[in-house]
Order: sequence, then structure tokens, then C-alpha cells
Amino acid sequence: MNKRVSIKDVAKRADVSYQTVSKVLNGQAHVLPETAERVWQAARQLGYQPHHNARNLRAQRSRMIGYSWMPLPPGQMNPILDQFLSSMVEEAEAAGYHLLPFPYREGDGQIPIYRELIETGRVDGFVLTNLDYHDPRVLYLLERQFPFVAFGHSDPELIFPYVDVDNEAGERMATEHLLALGHRRIAAISWLPNSRVGDERLKGYLAAMQAAGVEAKPEWIARGEGTVEFARQAAEQWLSGPDDQRPSGIAALSDAMAIGVMHVARARGLVLGRDLAIVGFDDAPMSQYLWPPLTSVRQPIREAGHKCVEVLVARLEGRPLAEEHILLKPELIVRQSSSLNLSESDLSR
Repeated sequence: MNKRVSIKDVAKRADVSYQTVSKVLNGQAHVLPETAERVWQAARQLGYQPHHNARNLRAQRSRMIGYSWMPLPPGQMNPILDQFLSSMVEEAEAAGYHLLPFPYREGDGQIPIYRELIETGRVDGFVLTNLDYHDPRVLYLLERQFPFVAFGHSDPELIFPYVDVDNEAGERMATEHLLALGHRRIAAISWLPNSRVGDERLKGYLAAMQAAGVEAKPEWIARGEGTVEFARQAAEQWLSGPDDQRPSGIAALSDAMAIGVMHVARARGLVLGRDLAIVGFDDAPMSQYLWPPLTSVRQPIREAGHKCVEVLVARLEGRPLAEEHILLKPELIVRQSSSLNLSESDLSR
């Protein structure tokens, strides 16, 4: 019978103490990346297999990842969230972990559940979403030095691992598309001013307009709740004027808001893609089935979910990371809501 490889064998091969090996393999070490890589390489070369039951008892590992999400009202769906969640579950399962979801709460009221999950040992780390400025969860977890990764980043002075989509670049692409089609009267609908994502996407719109030397009229920038109803209200106001005094293109910073604009435009007898060009953001699965199909900025949302778990698991297991700040590039999907005269090659982009 072959002798079971021990952590002391790994330590000898890696030329470190067995305590260092134990901490690296259990994700508790604060060592140089090259030291951690040497330990993992030694473990692989020797075929080291940890005794999971004993390790979990000693380290009190739960192999659970906590994740809070914002529940939607009854009757509403969020296919983007569904894709993100399913991709995290896939990645976690492949790594031998499971997801523990719990509802998101606004403000400091959410901290008690994080404290309880940490102190009862029910989770090894967290994935944070719905990140905003001065996020109390980030401040609390940094203070506790408890492992987490965020989908999104917040205050620039706070350093923590995150995966994000380049919202500014995405909205800049959307606005540049409208400009390339000849539009100069372009409006934008975004979230409330305290929204980090809203700020980033609006920055892309403003940058594209400025680069083209086109005025972004303050009265054509609407910020409010990111709902279909809010977008309808903004569109009603903008589209009630004479043809030469209303926007000819609207950059909606979410697909839901784009749908609100489309409803108002049709009710006023405007032909979408001819009389009014509309671009959304997210490229939710429903976007291609609207009429006309909605031009939208596609987020690599499944990749984001995989990356969030991949980064967190690497931290938990003490493995070195190539990068802890990952910014994924979105893609503009051009359809007929922005131009009915698009060629087949344009529509396939």
C-alpha cells in the first residue's frame, strides 16, 4: 500500500514549514505569491490529497459562499440576474463549493446577517452585488478581513478584489452608434444620481457626445428609478414637442427603460428605427424578440459570474491570482430599433 502524502512531505518539497503549507492549502496564508505557487506545485507533483473531513473540522470550513440578491416584486423577472446566478452555481460546484443565497437589504440593516453568517461559520466568503458608493458591506468585510469578491467596484480609495463590466465603454459605444447614424439630438435615461452604475454609463454617453462636438442638453438627460414607468414619463415629455425639437435618438441605460420609450414612441405613431432610434443596455434575452428588435449593449454576464467565484475560491485556497481587478468588455449588438435600413451584415454584428 502506498504511503499517504502528508503536508510535511509537501513542505519538504516546497522548502517551507509545514505550518506554511497548512495555511496555504486552507486559504489562510498571507505569503508571497511565488511561495504559495511553490506550495501548490509541490502538492500537485506529489499528488497530495487533503483529508477533507479532518481539514474542515480543523479549519471550520463550510465550503459555502454567501451571496445576497435583491428580490423582485411578484410577477417580475430578471433574466440577467438568472444568468449571473446560474454561472456562479456552476463555477462553485466545479470547485467543490455551494452557494448560500440570502436577501439583500438596504444600508446598514444588512450588516447583522453578514455578522451572523461569519460568526456561526456558515460561509467561507461572500460575493457582493448591487454595489454602490460607501457600501457598508465592503467597509465591514474589509474591517473584519473576511474574504469576499464584488461584482462591481465602488470608492477608488478602497482596495478589494472585484469583477466588473466596463459600463462607461459600453454606453460610449451605444452613443457613438447613434452618432454614426447621423443623430445629433440624443437624449439619455439613467438611474438616480446616487447610482454608481448609472454614473458610469452616463459618463460614457457624455464622453461620446463631447468627442463628437455635440451638445448634451441637460433637459435631455433624465435620472430616476430604472423602471419602465419612469422611462415612459421621460419619453412622454421629450416626444410631445415638434419633430425638429425632440430627440431623434435615445440612449436608455437599461433594456427595461428602452422598452418604456418604445411604448411611448409607438403610441405617438413614430416608426422605431426611422423616426426615433433607441439603444438599450444589458441585451436581456427578450431584446431580440421585441419589435423592432432592440439594439443593446451586451454584458458578458455569465463570464462575470464565473470570474467572481473563480477569484473568491482562489483567495480561499491561498492560490495566487493573475489579477484581482477584472474589467470585462461589453459588446454592442446592433438591431433594427436603431435603424430599419441596416444591412444583413450590420444586423449580424
